[in-house]
Amino acid sequence: MSLYDYKVSQELDKADTPFYALIMAAMRRADTDNLSRLKALFPQTFEELKKRYNAPGGQLPEDGG
Repeated sequence: MSLYDYKVSQELDKADTPFYALIMAAMRRADTDNLSRLKALFPQTFEELKKRYNAPGGQLPEDGG
């Protein structure tokens, strides 16, 4: 990590970014090894990210509308 990473984390915290939004963003940006770790820790979040990634506008049928 770097000072830059730390400063960005402060900005994300100020923006009150939801926890699972951060996890999904991390999954999008992760390299192979880190993605494997995130998938192991958050399997349901990964499955939802996959479904939403492939759904028009990220909207799933259970979202309604």
